[in-house]
Amino acid sequence: MKDNQDITKKLTFAGLVITLGIVYGDIGTSPLYVLRAIVNTSGDISRQLVYGALSCIFWTLTIQTTLKYVLITLKADNHGEGGIFALYALIRRYAKKAFIFAIIGGSMLLADGIITPAITVVSAVEGLQMVNPFIPVVPIVIIIIFILFFVQRYGTKILGESFGPVMFIWFLMLGILGLTQISKYPAILEALNPVYAIRLLSQYPHGFLLLGAVFLCTTGAEALYSDLGHCGFNNIRVTWIFVKTTLVLNYFGQGAWLLMNPAVSASEINPFFSIMPQWFLIPGIVIATSAAIIASQALISGSYTIISEAILLNFWPKVKISYPTHIKGQMYVPSVNKFLWVACIFVIIFFQRSSNMEAAYGLAITITMLMTTILLGYYLYFTRIPVIVIFGFLAVYLSIEGSFLVANLFKFVHGGWVTILLASIMFFIMYIWYKGRKIKNQFINFVKIDEFVEIIKDLRKDNSVPKYATNLVYLTRANRRDEIESKTIYSIINKQPKRADHYWFLHIDIVDSARTATYKVEQILPGVITRVDFRIGFKVQPRINLYFRNVIDELVDNGEIDITSNYESLRKHNIPGDFRFIVIDRIQNYDFDFPAFEQFIMDIYEVLKNIGITEVKAYGLDTSNVVIEKVPLMMEMDADIIKLKRINN
Repeated sequence: MKDNQDITKKLTFAGLVITLGIVYGDIGTSPLYVLRAIVNTSGDISRQLVYGALSCIFWTLTIQTTLKYVLITLKADNHGEGGIFALYALIRRYAKKAFIFAIIGGSMLLADGIITPAITVVSAVEGLQMVNPFIPVVPIVIIIIFILFFVQRYGTKILGESFGPVMFIWFLMLGILGLTQISKYPAILEALNPVYAIRLLSQYPHGFLLLGAVFLCTTGAEALYSDLGHCGFNNIRVTWIFVKTTLVLNYFGQGAWLLMNPAVSASEINPFFSIMPQWFLIPGIVIATSAAIIASQALISGSYTIISEAILLNFWPKVKISYPTHIKGQMYVPSVNKFLWVACIFVIIFFQRSSNMEAAYGLAITITMLMTTILLGYYLYFTRIPVIVIFGFLAVYLSIEGSFLVANLFKFVHGGWVTILLASIMFFIMYIWYKGRKIKNQFINFVKIDEFVEIIKDLRKDNSVPKYATNLVYLTRANRRDEIESKTIYSIINKQPKRADHYWFLHIDIVDSARTATYKVEQILPGVITRVDFRIGFKVQPRINLYFRNVIDELVDNGEIDITSNYESLRKHNIPGDFRFIVIDRIQNYDFDFPAFEQFIMDIYEVLKNIGITEVKAYGLDTSNVVIEKVPLMMEMDADIIKLKRINN
């Protein structure tokens, strides 16, 4: 997708079309169910309800999506990248406790990735029942969802090329269908007045509860921020003008139809399909289903991205990630794909109808938006925005999103619990993994490498010690270049002394900028000990084996090192020397227990660690040349061991 990436950096027609296909699937398919959800919640169709609902929808799209996300949040970019984890990466150095808001938001986004495919595809396919009420919706939807998740392993390059044009047709259809109804009832445009929204919330019976359904119109706003790196600020800003216009026209067209057909049953109609001419119903359903599939694909791809970022930010166990195509950024995470597929099928079978899913939808994304608002508050503070402006921003949006959350919580017992349950599973995994690593890192002890240079130098020349490898490579967590883990020194010198011609220490620094990919080489002892520091952005996969080979090739080409084997029989034929990696796995010493809560975290952490893949696979190391050494966490804790007293006789 290199060409597409170049296109989306500029404001071009092609870039705009691509943006339509990537960004707006979720929010763009909301007309399928939003107004229906509102009239189903209220139970009647009155002028006060329709005008108030349309006013709420318009001002929600304006204040929440346009103002907060398009005009404010998109500017909080991390070197051109967006999303809640990109925002967290910008502030994590200054706000150590902000990780909790990031993992709550990320967990809720993943839960949204389960509900969205279910409700959008079911809503679209249900349109067939207007042609034939006996058409079985659930089996058709399950087949579509199965195919959608199945093709992920092969990549979606061919399918993805049609996303932009299809979504352009979709939004064009939304606008035209809405206009045809507005032209018959132009008075509906009076609902643009915010007074109708205020009256609905303050005077209409249980009007506040309708906010839970109104909120569904902006559920895809978070995707505008998450896809910033794919499309660029200018393309999102310009396409949003077109998208919002067509959405508003369609919503108002549906409202006009409802007021022109007051006798219809609020619980048995979907105004979206009702505004279609009879002759256009089948083509309209096909286009709607295509848009629903695109929306689902966007959420699935977004879930893969969230997991890959979570891994690099130490929020998620290392899992297998594949790259089925040559498109930049397109990935496939098998474990996540299976979980999403099973969970999505469960939601479809459990709820059966899209109207039943509305209660489960919206609650998770409301919490995500609240977390984004809080993290934005941190970001604005650290970028030295005046405090009064920050307080004003937080007061407005915490109030608005808090109101949406309260309204959505009333749907908890009617299905909202499903979303919270799914999100809680994700949160539990992220929290345990993050805290477990923090606990383990407390027991890392660093020593000055200069103190051991002479010992390593002598070991290298000691022919009484069998040569372990020509090039011995360790992964090190030491941020300082003059330090090394004591366990690494213990491995080289004490635990089966390892003689080698060249010792390499590789340090991987996952940095806050998204796409950084640099390295630096330092000769600690020229020709004997070399340290390589990789600085990898949190959106760059750490393929260390590949990167290390590139570093070696460049050093050889520059004449900085000679990797020819030192075995005489091989050296005269210019055969390169062998490389062996040592990966140190720190495990708990069973003679020691952590405090109860920390022990609980460590027990679950070990379970998650066994489910995921090892560092060897995660870093793409050649498994035939890797040795994993297990060392106890408590090796440096001898001071706490009870001293035994010797007695005679």
